[in-house]
Amino acid sequence: MKALMLGQDAFSQLLGLCVDEVGPGYCRLHFAVRPDMLNGFGALHGGVTFSAADTAFAFACNSHGRQSVGLSVTADYLEAGRVGDVLTVEAREVSLKHKIGVYQVRVTNQLGAELLLFKGTAYRTSHEILPKTS
Repeated sequence: MKALMLGQDAFSQLLGLCVDEVGPGYCRLHFAVRPDMLNGFGALHGGVTFSAADTAFAFACNSHGRQSVGLSVTADYLEAGRVGDVLTVEAREVSLKHKIGVYQVRVTNQLGAELLLFKGTAYRTSHEILPKTS
């Protein structure tokens, strides 16, 4: 599933996201902050941070083999990233029901400082994305 999703996600590839681990309801990835990711104030653009969190959310909520799509998200920006930072993005499942999954995503820098807290709610479709094993 990791190769399938990342291979078709040109935007995550453009950001240089490296997916470290995917498991049931879980994803951890990382990326380095580059100069072309900065806003007009020299800090990491919030859209980059949000996009990385959204990618981890997508991997975590689709990890059960059913296509899932975001219904709603909230994001709290706590600190700005800087050029050269290596950011870790970790998504964890909080609740999984038949049609709805809830996930919490944390973005931290190499010093452990939290940059973003993200909560995502996903709708779980009936469409399977992984082949059945018999």
